[in-house]
Amino acid sequence: MADVSRLAQVRARLELPLARRASGLLEGRHRSVLKGHGQDFDDLHLYAPGEDVGDIDWKSSARAGIPVVRRFVRESNVNLVLVVDTGRNMGATAASGEPKADAVSFCCALVAYLARDRGDRVALVAADAGRIVQLPPRASTQDLELMLRTVEKQLSVDAPASDLNRALDRALNAFQRRSLMVVVTDEARPGPEHERLLRRLRVRHEVMVVAVADLSPVGVATVGTTAGPAAHRALGAVADVDGTLDLPPFLRGRVDVAEGAAQAVRARRESVVALLRTLQVEAVSVTGTDDVVPRFVELLGRQKRARR
Repeated sequence: MADVSRLAQVRARLELPLARRASGLLEGRHRSVLKGHGQDFDDLHLYAPGEDVGDIDWKSSARAGIPVVRRFVRESNVNLVLVVDTGRNMGATAASGEPKADAVSFCCALVAYLARDRGDRVALVAADAGRIVQLPPRASTQDLELMLRTVEKQLSVDAPASDLNRALDRALNAFQRRSLMVVVTDEARPGPEHERLLRRLRVRHEVMVVAVADLSPVGVATVGTTAGPAAHRALGAVADVDGTLDLPPFLRGRVDVAEGAAQAVRARRESVVALLRTLQVEAVSVTGTDDVVPRFVELLGRQKRARR
């Protein structure tokens, strides 16, 4: 990737209406995150068309006979924490055919861009089985660019194996102040082995999960329906990054193999969704960099609606 501003790359790809919507939804998340933690009531004003109906104070509206919105004084320096899985599975190939590292990096850059635009701070916890990196909350462009480059350097097929629990445990113990935590991993995670830490993290913080979908190793993946294990292509062959799969090229075109793989992936995906639903953690799956912005905006919207 060219050595240019990561935040500038986000700005170039982020349409203004989407940027405004994301910023507004992020404001809504802050209200939820900071409820009971120092956010001050400001005043009431009449509802205007286009405002979020979720902000209407229905009791005050009933008394006044017209829709009324409750306004608050925004508390600055809110922490957003990027919790990034940097195992070698994150250096494989995404469902779009791009390196998963590109989707991970762009997702982190999007969070940093939105936070900087609002004057909030972003912290980082990036970990795998052999490494752990923690950077404190920062808001300056220079510090955020350094953070994004740090994430990129950790993403490789030569990295240690994934260990999402290390990242979750560090995030739980390192950040006492209630924060909005964005966990970035792949579609095979989180699993049952991560439930205990995720549950504890969810009690203390707001938690969202962005999962990067894998390329199908047996054929072209259908977006939203099929994907495969963390695989990468090399000269037409497909190999698992953990070394447990070496798929001959002639098997990739077989319909029965593709259908079996798709069924296994659907079952795995449903188990992840069920776990996160139990924990009341909202999540989205992205297929590549083009998918990140709309899916993250969707995630913010769903998270806000879930807290009403």
